[in-house]
Amino acid sequence: MVKQVRIVDAVLCDRDGTLVEDVPYNGDPARVVPRPGVRTGLDRLRAAGLRVGVISNQSGVARGLLTADEVEAVNGRMGDLLGPFDAVLWCPHGPEDGCGCRKPAPGMVTGAARALGVSPVRCVVIGDIGSDVQAAARAGAAAVLVPTGVTRPEEVAAAPLVAADFGAAVDMVLRAHRPLAGSDIDGGRP
Repeated sequence: MVKQVRIVDAVLCDRDGTLVEDVPYNGDPARVVPRPGVRTGLDRLRAAGLRVGVISNQSGVARGLLTADEVEAVNGRMGDLLGPFDAVLWCPHGPEDGCGCRKPAPGMVTGAARALGVSPVRCVVIGDIGSDVQAAARAGAAAVLVPTGVTRPEEVAAAPLVAADFGAAVDMVLRAHRPLAGSDIDGGRP
């Protein structure tokens, strides 16, 4: 059996490095640049009736490198360029804060699922690093890793599903959303 994501109702995407180019601690909306193929992929997900959300660590707020207003401005520009999102959650904490929302903790995945009115087990997280995959697993969601130049080889090796690019990740999700046969779905689980 070819491993696929299970049937889904919502897709939760990491922001930096997945949806838009990763500009560390970006507080400037003018520096928001969509990654190749992302707008088309998101439009395909929306056209299929899937809810689409964003989950993003923003430790620059805790570090004093940007403000919450700047994060919101960047998120607004991302929405202008990539279309509307049904939920946008971001964590302002630093790695040492021990919060339950910062990926790899599951808080943003479960919070986004709750905001979208779906179960985390009916969500897929698309991200570019291991903490995205780990947050999904801890919440009971599926995950697709889309490696970039910052993705470590061990993160790729540990990921249950890896896609060459965002469009390929969307293909995996849409195959699960409209299954042709029960055996095409991850273990046939709902």
